[in-house]
Amino acid sequence: MQKRHLTGALALGAAGALALTGCATAGDAGSADEANNEITIAVFNGWDEGIAASELWNAILTEQGYDVTLEYADVAPVFSGLSTGDYDATFDVWLPQTHASYLEEYGDDIADLGAWNEEAALTIAVNEDAPIDSLADLADNADAFGNRIVGIEPGAGLTGAVEDSVIPTYGLEDMEFLTSSTPAMLAELTAATDAGENVIVTLWRPHWAYDAFPIKDLEDPEGTLGTAEGIHTYAKASFEDEFPEVAEWFSNFQMDSELLYSLENAMFNENDTDDYQPIVAEWIADNQEWVDSLTQ
Repeated sequence: MQKRHLTGALALGAAGALALTGCATAGDAGSADEANNEITIAVFNGWDEGIAASELWNAILTEQGYDVTLEYADVAPVFSGLSTGDYDATFDVWLPQTHASYLEEYGDDIADLGAWNEEAALTIAVNEDAPIDSLADLADNADAFGNRIVGIEPGAGLTGAVEDSVIPTYGLEDMEFLTSSTPAMLAELTAATDAGENVIVTLWRPHWAYDAFPIKDLEDPEGTLGTAEGIHTYAKASFEDEFPEVAEWFSNFQMDSELLYSLENAMFNENDTDDYQPIVAEWIADNQEWVDSLTQ
């Protein structure tokens, strides 16, 4: 199950067409200019909300006549690739806090197409029966968690927030902060909750883990993880000129957390496969009216 987050892109083709009955076919709509219909969407490794949104738009754009490629990469290479035009767009830029440092470096060379979800938040989660409810109490109870905080990718904004703000603010320097990948973190979370053991992980909302595991967020009284953020679509600087129709669709795209959870659950929790094509197609069929509205 975990390997799905490290795979390359899965192009959605004919399988999505069966479900996208309400959308015009490529031949009927003429949406994509034949001379300029190739779109490369960059996807952050291990960030489920971005994977879900990217796979959804892969299906929609393919049905509209575009030739879509999903390319998975870590956060820093995605921003760099957008700035050089190697990537056309990405759906997982968290603002104003998580990815602020990348915007400082690349913001003048990329375009913000707007937030499609305004309910994102960085979190630190524990099993729901853990002996503490606040980060303020963690240092005194570190032994209960094996003196370990299980993190995600080293280059993630969440990782930086934990290293630069959470750990020094709450005096957690004596705890081991493990970083490797989101799948590795989820594997640790699965093993600990299955065994009824205490565990502490870095996480974020929206994420399907909150539906799949008995976990709770630790309170952050000092605000070290920031407040709720927006998940933005960013594109290369010339994207709106090259793909005005798609840029308009992306700019108008809105998806609330409950709808996102349902797609994430179908892709990452209810099905033990990394073949997303039939899963996304079935989800689209169940939400056809909403999907159709995204390109109207």
